Amino acid sequence: MQFNPFGKDQTQISRVGLGCWQLGSDWGKLDLAEANAILKASVDSGVTFFDTADVYGGGRSEEIIGNFLSQSSLQDEVFVATKLGRFGDLYPDNYTAASIRGRVEESLARLKTEALDLVQLHCIPTDVMRGDEVWSILESLVAEGKIKRFGASVESMEEALLCIEKAPALASLQIIFNIFRQKPIRKLFDLAQEKQVGIIARVPLASGLLTGKFSVDTNFGESDHRNYNKDGAAFNVGETFAGLPFEKGVALADQLKPLVPEGMTLAQMALRWILDYPAVSVVIPGATRVEQAKGNAAIADLPELPAALHQTLRDFYKQEVRDHIRGPY
Repeated sequence: MQFNPFGKDQTQISRVGLGCWQLGSDWGKLDLAEANAILKASVDSGVTFFDTADVYGGGRSEEIIGNFLSQSSLQDEVFVATKLGRFGDLYPDNYTAASIRGRVEESLARLKTEALDLVQLHCIPTDVMRGDEVWSILESLVAEGKIKRFGASVESMEEALLCIEKAPALASLQIIFNIFRQKPIRKLFDLAQEKQVGIIARVPLASGLLTGKFSVDTNFGESDHRNYNKDGAAFNVGETFAGLPFEKGVALADQLKPLVPEGMTLAQMALRWILDYPAVSVVIPGATRVEQAKGNAAIADLPELPAALHQTLRDFYKQEVRDHIRGPY
């Protein structure tokens, strides 16, 4: 496993983390025993960064993580990034000190800790980010010792740049970044490094498209967001298949298969591609099976991709992908 300094205090985290949305909901049913096995396999493979949110399963993801870490005595070894802003009474226009403090206290209880490692605003309305109040509240919570750092999970480049401008103490930005979503390379990465803002790359496999295992006939369960949000019916379409229409995404993934280096899978190439960008602090693929968790963690040990392949993938994005992306970007 590779490790990276994160944010302004340069705390060390694993370059491959674990996205924990699936522990709560929206990816089909995952029982508690399997969830704990995935967490253990990740830690055993060198992962020290878990990303979750209060809204995942209405707190279930946080509760599972909190119980696992406390029972395993791993609370000082694993960095837990959580989020608030889409759960409880906050969204869309109640981002008051009392409400934010209430959500923080609930996350503290579920995660069984005295201070949250990182609290991220969870894709809150852009107009709220433009104001000063939400940032002042987060700074107060840091001063009180309730949270150690704060960041933001955003949907667009406009929001990412706005957060850096509004919050000098911003520790991190979480943004969709994968072979199908390359805009941050040019507009964000250099600035983030200059300001010591960590980049957390989410949706790294485009909801599984970049595994290359789907066909246009693939069906997803009723409770899987890849079924009910494939066209953005429930939340931002970019969170599902990176904003691509499913059939187009399958075709684009098939076009990538001949480019995969010998000895790699398409998923491995896609994750390694992300890690080849130094501005990315951590990539957070999810896992619904132990084997996936182990395989994801092993990406950090693979060699960097050749420069020629990086250029080919850049050209592929510009020529084949960019014009098909839907949603804020």
